[in-house]
Amino acid sequence: MAIQKISGIETEFGIVARGLDVSPMVASSLLVNAYSDDGLSLRVWDFLNETPHLDARGAWDPSAEYPHVESMMANAILTNGARYYVDHAHPEVSTPECATPSEVVLYDRAAEMIITRSMERASERLAAGAGLVAYKNNSDGKGNSYGCHENYLVERDLPFGRLQKFITSHFVSRQVFCGAGKVGSENRREGENVPAFQLSQRADFFEEEVGLETTIRRPIVNTRDEPHADPSRFRRLHVIAGDANMSQVATWLKVGSTALVLACIEDNMFPDWLVTADPVADIRMVSHDVSLRHAVTLVDGRTITALDMQREIHSAVAGWLSRSSDDCIGGEGAAVLAEWSRVLDCLSSDPLLLADTVDWVAKRRMIDGFAERHGVGPADPRVRAIDLQYHDMRPGKCLAGKAGLRVMVDDADAARAMTQPPDSTRAYFRGRCVAEWPDRIVSANWDGIVVDTPEGLVRIPMMDPTKGSRAHVQPLIDGSRTIDDLLLRLTGTVERMDPDPGW
Repeated sequence: MAIQKISGIETEFGIVARGLDVSPMVASSLLVNAYSDDGLSLRVWDFLNETPHLDARGAWDPSAEYPHVESMMANAILTNGARYYVDHAHPEVSTPECATPSEVVLYDRAAEMIITRSMERASERLAAGAGLVAYKNNSDGKGNSYGCHENYLVERDLPFGRLQKFITSHFVSRQVFCGAGKVGSENRREGENVPAFQLSQRADFFEEEVGLETTIRRPIVNTRDEPHADPSRFRRLHVIAGDANMSQVATWLKVGSTALVLACIEDNMFPDWLVTADPVADIRMVSHDVSLRHAVTLVDGRTITALDMQREIHSAVAGWLSRSSDDCIGGEGAAVLAEWSRVLDCLSSDPLLLADTVDWVAKRRMIDGFAERHGVGPADPRVRAIDLQYHDMRPGKCLAGKAGLRVMVDDADAARAMTQPPDSTRAYFRGRCVAEWPDRIVSANWDGIVVDTPEGLVRIPMMDPTKGSRAHVQPLIDGSRTIDDLLLRLTGTVERMDPDPGW
């Protein structure tokens, strides 16, 4: 039976340094440090047990270019259970683990506010006229792409080959409603026409169907086998084939639909004929065709549009949900299914009906209106500026904020979520410990906290993302005057560590 779909989003933000002669890496560090100096974070991430080189397919190629982990850059664990750090040349916020799609939206909005607060604090420290500007988009207009990655808890017993085969169809087709929209193309293939506008910012950058890399030879399905949990029970599907959404509803639908599809696959109810023959080509072609008519060829020779693929996937999920006693996403399954259906209907009849819901529709409406008023084409620099400014994290400059997008999250709630962890997962335990005892915590990561004691270092393992919730541990934390009291109560579960773990 499908397991609870704990999920989260990692967003890499584009960054521009104005009035500063610094590299993007330094600019990103300035941004992260400006926020984490407030005392609401712990600055030591535990890299000891990270395994980005492990491949879910079971193969290991020592010549492959595995994801590089830069352990010396700014890296903070926040009191809300999130991680805020420099990933290569970008500031990145990883939301805490969430039990529902709505929680993901809440903490994704909190991440935007963290970035905005960071820009404000950085500007106070820099010379007059200097500043840092962040963008929640996925490409720099010069051929470089950066990601918005999703993560989903999946049962270990699900064969990865079956997971990969079926989830690919969803990733190829879901961009019809969760694409962020893009002017032109930066990664043109030989003989290919450059679209004036396309659905997705990321689609052009995928070169493989399946693989371990995330920054080169990007695969549609990533095989990194790093569950950040008990590896005998869980997988973490690390999804790199998606855009950073400004629309809160699009984020909710992206996460909710994908979680439901994964549950459907786990319970062997995904249609086995709905498999794409050439997903690498089709993820591009679907994105390039704003008429939504591109015909995707399936392995059995049939052709189908991405929109009709989504209808088939929706129907399969509806069948699974009707037979399941637990929707695996905290009771939001029926609402996700209804909105998913409405969005597909509107895309079939008149996409403009979704200008308050779907990013690519909202952005295209803005661009078309500007082009008509000023008599310009897609190559005009002002059109490309609109594309970028849609994602601007400065509240007064962000065009997405002026597009009339539906809002799911009250900003007062998001402001609280900047410092308070979700109640529903182990992020609650992590966030509370960082807030209560930062002077005693040596380091932390997703699945553990390392504490300094007079007898040496001990690690509190958190190998089940569903445990450590408020209901599970609040009495334990509230009843502990010191972290030593907490460790005493946890006797039998903490692990003594090597006195020289290699830090």
